[in-house]
Amino acid sequence: MIRPILVLTASAALLAASGDSDNTPAEVEGPAVSASEAPRNPAVDTAETSGDTALTPGANSFTEGQAREAIAKQGYTDIGALTQNDSGIWSASATKGGAVSTVSVDYKGVVTAQ
Repeated sequence: MIRPILVLTASAALLAASGDSDNTPAEVEGPAVSASEAPRNPAVDTAETSGDTALTPGANSFTEGQAREAIAKQGYTDIGALTQNDSGIWSASATKGGAVSTVSVDYKGVVTAQ
């Protein structure tokens, strides 16, 4: 019976002795990692593109129906047959304000009259 009590007492004494009794934080000189003054690689492209009028070639994931819808949202009517060129740009003739023009949609969804 005395042996378990001695083992328990010794264990408690070791645990108490190994605890950290100093709660004051250690001083640190300067930051561990210096902060960049400007973002180097922003995760999201926040550049305004609604005023872009230049078409950007690229792999287009729009379907013909989605390209037609993008043109219609810009106020065009009487949208003709859509064709997609080698650059991935959809084009069709369309009417806006009584004027007929060729309208194109790139992979970003930018609609441009030519």
